[in-house]
Amino acid sequence: MIRQPSPPAIGAIVKSIRKHRNLTLEQLAQRSHVSKSMLSQIERELTNPTIATLWSLAHALDVSITELVSQAHVETAIAPTKIEVMRSHHTPTIASQDSKCKLRILSPISSAGATEWYELVMEPNACLESEPHASGSYEHLTVLSGDLLVKSGTYEQTLNSGDTARYPADLHHQIQNIGEEEARALLVYVL
Repeated sequence: MIRQPSPPAIGAIVKSIRKHRNLTLEQLAQRSHVSKSMLSQIERELTNPTIATLWSLAHALDVSITELVSQAHVETAIAPTKIEVMRSHHTPTIASQDSKCKLRILSPISSAGATEWYELVMEPNACLESEPHASGSYEHLTVLSGDLLVKSGTYEQTLNSGDTARYPADLHHQIQNIGEEEARALLVYVL
């Protein structure tokens, strides 16, 4: 008879990472949108999380799903991490409705709403329009390649490769690719 390997101790892994990040059950529940009682059951190995729950927990803890199900991670999660890595294939991406603009979310979930940074990729003639963000917020846009037009309120400025613009994000604003080729930029939101 072949013995099946035991499943990974996901609860212990989640608890270890949560404690390493100095998060309470309540804080992790708020970040992951998984109830506090469910988290408690998962950590005590009373229930196994669904794939959707694993996905939510991984993003809330800023780790990959693979790290959550890895037996080896139990030992390493307790030790301080010197370098945290988000692999390219785990980096979340947001696309505009017409799919001509893509934003790769480079910032950790823990900084959402305060400081966020993105890699912006825009097809020719693409336009990314944004409603006003929080009062006092700014965006910093550095063009890596291509030509972009930035508008904030009634002001506008053309940017070329290597240029950086800083502008109020608490006004209606937009970024438009005015070139004939794909444009790439780094976009940082600061409150």
